[in-house]
Amino acid sequence: MTSTPSRIAAVLAWARGRPAVVTDHGLSGGSWGGLLPRLFDGFLTVSEHSARELGAPPSRTRVIYGGVDCHRYRPDGAASRRGVLFVGRLTPHKGIDRLIRALPPGASLTVAGSAGHDPAPPERDYPELLRRLADGRDVRFLGPVPDADLPALLRQAAVLALPSVHWTCYGRFVPVSELLGLVVFEAMASGTPVVCSRIGGLPEIVEQGVTGFLVEPGDIDELRQRLAQVLRDAPLAARLGRAGRERAVERFTWRHCAERCLRAYAELAGGGSLQPTAPR
Repeated sequence: MTSTPSRIAAVLAWARGRPAVVTDHGLSGGSWGGLLPRLFDGFLTVSEHSARELGAPPSRTRVIYGGVDCHRYRPDGAASRRGVLFVGRLTPHKGIDRLIRALPPGASLTVAGSAGHDPAPPERDYPELLRRLADGRDVRFLGPVPDADLPALLRQAAVLALPSVHWTCYGRFVPVSELLGLVVFEAMASGTPVVCSRIGGLPEIVEQGVTGFLVEPGDIDELRQRLAQVLRDAPLAARLGRAGRERAVERFTWRHCAERCLRAYAELAGGGSLQPTAPR
């Protein structure tokens, strides 16, 4: 909403008498003293958490979530699953330092992703901190992974971990850590169990004990216990993976996301208004 192109679009739409709809991708910025939200007819947010952070009026909000290509991301019965996988940017609020400390004895961890662009030390040195923590542990840093290689990584992992935090290891508070978490959709579609923090929009995707496990952000002991539970209990892991795949296919494909958008557009085009109906 607060980006310059969106501001221009809102003013032009208002001047022409056309409805305007906006979504949220975590950008900060002012709201013109509360005027900016009133220029939009609809808010299509990626999670209920996102709607609250944006301050979107409930009467004009629909939660559309995101999506996943369930053909591209799918289980492979012939694949051998092993270890813990993290996919994402190597930035402190992703909690990878906690994940390395929480790695159960004998377990391996694969980290796929590149460093962020933190402006100054010490956060700029976070990747080096991770490498020091990984010394003596079975941890692989793959660096940036091409999109074409991600499906295979997810099919071969025993569990995906997303241990995001509000408070980084450097003592910095990050108020918006995870608006949604698309990699969780991709893991679920791949039949891969998920262990993630109870933070942001993640509890709206992962159902505790059904499609994965939610842990308190930054709690290393709880994270280790849940990872160990999934790694040692093959029937549990298989059940979580099947349920995650079913949930992704039933609710979280890109087609579902597009249809939620189109329904909202159709209501506005017909002169109606949006209702606060968030698909769950």
